[in-house]
Amino acid sequence: MSDVSTALGVRLYPDLVERGGLAPALAETAARHQLDVGRLTAPETGRSRYVHAEMTCERGAVRVGLGAGARYFMVDISGDGRIRAHGDTCDLLPIVQVVDAWRSGVELRELATRFPFLECNGE
Repeated sequence: MSDVSTALGVRLYPDLVERGGLAPALAETAARHQLDVGRLTAPETGRSRYVHAEMTCERGAVRVGLGAGARYFMVDISGDGRIRAHGDTCDLLPIVQVVDAWRSGVELRELATRFPFLECNGE
């Protein structure tokens, strides 16, 4: 079994195993739907390189991680040294859409309206 399949779990994330991890899967999904997620990064070593991804822009960072016991994608948007919004969904596309919208300047309240799985933290 490869490092990526061990880290991700073939049963929950076969599509991510096939693509080499979360960051490549997010980038491929964005390209397929013509969305701009900027430069995605992931830790360089260990299991985290397959199960975490981050995009940073002037407004802050969007971090994505994987659920362990069930298939879901956790997202948080941070800026000004704090988590400004967070949520989770079972599909990659809404995560990519959130990143694209955040990069294009959509405000947090509007993001939460467009993506009901997001919860704003006092904004």
